[in-house]
Amino acid sequence: MRLFEAIIDANHRAVAGDASAGLHPAEFADALPIVALTCVDPRLNAFFPNALALPAEEFIWLRNAGNIITSTLSSTMRSLALACAVKGGREIAIIGHTDCQVAKTTTTVLLDKLKALGVERSALPENVNDFFGTFGSERQNVIKACALARNSPLIGPKIPVHGLLLDLETGKLEWVVNGYETLQASVPPTLPKMDFAALGTTGSFKDFVMGEMKFPETKIGEAAISAKDWLSKEAGKIEAKMDLPKVAPVAESVASVASQVAAVAEKNWPKPPLKVPPSPLPPIKRKNPLPPPIRPRADLRRD
Repeated sequence: MRLFEAIIDANHRAVAGDASAGLHPAEFADALPIVALTCVDPRLNAFFPNALALPAEEFIWLRNAGNIITSTLSSTMRSLALACAVKGGREIAIIGHTDCQVAKTTTTVLLDKLKALGVERSALPENVNDFFGTFGSERQNVIKACALARNSPLIGPKIPVHGLLLDLETGKLEWVVNGYETLQASVPPTLPKMDFAALGTTGSFKDFVMGEMKFPETKIGEAAISAKDWLSKEAGKIEAKMDLPKVAPVAESVASVASQVAAVAEKNWPKPPLKVPPSPLPPIKRKNPLPPPIRPRADLRRD
């Protein structure tokens, strides 16, 4: 069982009335201390770090109004990063709570309250909501803050970022964002390693069978570069970059394969069709003219 799995389990058992519910911090020394961001609401003072079953020395407590994170490079993110880098925080928990007054404060009400304190609207940024990070749902605010923290370049990829919601009536913790799952999902898959050392031995290409090469059956066209010319150019580039005294056997193998490929390509690669000049048309044979039509001759004889 990992640290926050044990914390949530102990919290739920304690809320259910189990007097023996608790945590043994020594069993999770590799995951402590934790860094927690909560709201400034004074009602939270009685809950932390007791609700997490942690001693005070393993609990680094950061607070702002509404446990809000506005961007991946905000001042709050800077504090979280320093708490991990300087104070040794191993895991982060962003903890919201029910009945949050920030969530209940609309933009109009906020502007009125600020004006009552002598802050004019002209002194505030154009987009007040973005600047103060106001929100309407405590749960969604925790989810958003966790996403920003998880994607912040200031937070190392090995640090889980959890999201919790505390019920002020009961003290029960709801696990909104499981930082172990999001951490695992954010790790890019690793590509299999290739054994390049095997290419450095003489005879690495001895099993290369030229007959197994397949060439395209489509016509390439007159503008295509022949395989032989291409291989010659590429071999020249490789030779220019290689330390020939150290890799002479490999170079000879490569040159041998290139020569074989060129020979097979010359033999099997489709050639563009030859241009055949059109054959001259045969001379027109004139037919003998038709004889003139026979016209009846008038009979001039008289009876």
